[in-house]
Amino acid sequence: MTDIRWGMIGVGAVAEHKSGPAFAHAVGGRLVAVAARRPEAAADFADRHGIGLAYATPRALIESAEVDAVYIATPPSSHASLGNLVARAGKPCCIEKPMSVRLHEAEALVRAFKQAGQPLFVSYYRRSLPRFAHVRDLLREGRLGPPTSVEWCLARPASAITDDAWRLDPREAPGGLFEDLACHGLDLFDDLLGAITRVEEAHCSSRPAGKVPDRVEARWRHGSGVVGRGTWDFAARERSDFVRIACAQGSIAFSVFDDQPIEVAGGGTCESVFIANPVPIQLPHVANLNLALREGVPHPSTGKTALRTAIVSEAILHGPRAGLRHPPAGGG
Repeated sequence: MTDIRWGMIGVGAVAEHKSGPAFAHAVGGRLVAVAARRPEAAADFADRHGIGLAYATPRALIESAEVDAVYIATPPSSHASLGNLVARAGKPCCIEKPMSVRLHEAEALVRAFKQAGQPLFVSYYRRSLPRFAHVRDLLREGRLGPPTSVEWCLARPASAITDDAWRLDPREAPGGLFEDLACHGLDLFDDLLGAITRVEEAHCSSRPAGKVPDRVEARWRHGSGVVGRGTWDFAARERSDFVRIACAQGSIAFSVFDDQPIEVAGGGTCESVFIANPVPIQLPHVANLNLALREGVPHPSTGKTALRTAIVSEAILHGPRAGLRHPPAGGG
């Protein structure tokens, strides 16, 4: 089979360090083209990374016969419009998370790709990381008993965001850093523990001068019966990131973002397992994209799984719901 020829729209920090190198080097694909809102930025990225094609507009890249599939790495406010262009062009697409800043746009994207008969993927790349595959295996092997609860406490100092200020711009990311960071963990919990079917309580607040939420608390329930609780503070004094999944005969503790070991306790023993992240970190995610497109191997992060996470984030940011309306099973 020939390699998948990827075109990338957006050349910011994520594309520079996490995803661009992954699309360039993952087995089964090549990064052949880039585009950006500023043509000179795309040309500079292409020159520095040895990419043969730099298009003057995103539309030109999407419609190019030299591009098989499109990766969208722009700020979230443009995800829906660009994604719809890709669907109309009849090409597979991977969109950075969150899929869109508005839930109805995310729902429309899933419909558009279904109608186009093309797969839609979303860059919730933790589903493909070896570290969390180990957590998944621990849960499935059952030696700790069934999981009963999950708790996540995430804190970031306000000064930690020094670039990509769009994350604090309500036009680009109305959910602020919660929308940008918390969705990673919520999506991971969906993968590990099953779909979240109910948000039972949620509270959001902002600093007096803040324009987006910087402290969020929520309680939820998975369809499997696991109960969850989260606290996210993006105006904290110190950084922290701690998840604990309690099981009937033990527990698993880990970090969503930080390079920390997985701590397993149960059956009278404790173990600590450190699994380093790959470099670049999106490499397994992109390799799985190429497998999905070349060989039909199911990918763990599709538009449909990401839509479940978007529905949960919407419920937390805009008030608890009696029940969450998830898309039907199957499809992309």
